[in-house]
Amino acid sequence: MHDAVSCDVCGRTILKGERAETYLVPGGERKLVCDLCAARASHEGWIRESGSGDMPAARQRPEQRGSFIGRLLGRRQFEAPAEEEAEPDWEEGVRETEAPAPPRERSMPRREAPRDPRHVRAVPTTADVKVERALELFNGSEHARSIAGIMRSLGEPWVAAAPDIAAPSQVDILIAWELSWYRYRVDLGDAGEAVVLLEKGEELDQLEGEPPDWNVQASPDGRLALGVGSAP
Repeated sequence: MHDAVSCDVCGRTILKGERAETYLVPGGERKLVCDLCAARASHEGWIRESGSGDMPAARQRPEQRGSFIGRLLGRRQFEAPAEEEAEPDWEEGVRETEAPAPPRERSMPRREAPRDPRHVRAVPTTADVKVERALELFNGSEHARSIAGIMRSLGEPWVAAAPDIAAPSQVDILIAWELSWYRYRVDLGDAGEAVVLLEKGEELDQLEGEPPDWNVQASPDGRLALGVGSAP
């Protein structure tokens, strides 16, 4: 019998066949995390238990160096005997005057080079191109691998993708089965974390609004592509 366990991050029950790993949190406590929440656990500073033994040991702090004035005084004390051993140069009972030191050039502060502005992707204008670009970003993210793991237990899902009317640079992707569903947001203008999991549920009746247009197909490796999908 499958023991019902849940993820310590999102609280969702781990499905049969879905992979979950144990993480160590500050203090040594162990937490169970599902594939969909692995990135969030790492962001919170949790350490994967299977990889905790490979962590490098803390480096020793270098010996503290003295202050600039202390090092300068020590250098002068070290060089003092050499100055005392030098005999003065006299000529006819009159000591020669030392030549004045050349004026020191005023050092100008270094100006730092301006930082490069944050790179922003160009957003397509047509709906079909937006959806195709969003699917490419999804296929290159870790979420595609998570969906592939769920497909091994629940089979082929129904998938719908459509641009967000309120946000022209965003595309919503809905992946659903009879027992669970996941909604993702893809920001076409974000060069960093473009794909984000917005929400998830267990029944299709929880979805509000009109039935979606299942216009995307999913391959066994979790990759998505435009195509005529089956309807629930």
